[in-house]
Amino acid sequence: MKAEITPAGAEFVQRLNSTHRGARLARRLAVHQLDEWGVPYGSELSDDVAVIVAELATNAVVHGSVPGRDFELRLTIGAAGLRIEVSDARGDRRPEACEREPGAEAGRGLRLVEALAEKWGVAERVVGKTVWAECRTGGFAP
Repeated sequence: MKAEITPAGAEFVQRLNSTHRGARLARRLAVHQLDEWGVPYGSELSDDVAVIVAELATNAVVHGSVPGRDFELRLTIGAAGLRIEVSDARGDRRPEACEREPGAEAGRGLRLVEALAEKWGVAERVVGKTVWAECRTGGFAP
């Protein structure tokens, strides 16, 4: 673990291509940024954030992409915890955590987000939407 935690209110923002490669990169960038902020790779918080970002970014690519438009990843860490935001260009397609049949191969991503985050939701934007999740930082709070 790093000896120094970043000051409260630190923020990371990155626009990424609306592709599966962009979604994978979002997850990698998120855990790298957490490590820079003093949350080590492989910690419970880092692993939880990796899953949350992977699910939200994949949803942005699969359900929220518009040709020629990127999606945006934003991480904000502060005294209240960590906020993860993934914004895309499709405001008309709002995500829902729904029940799936046993054995279904898809459709459980938001259930994972729901289980790992303290809370999550959707905010409208002028263009598109932002799906957000908040996590407690535990011992890593600045």
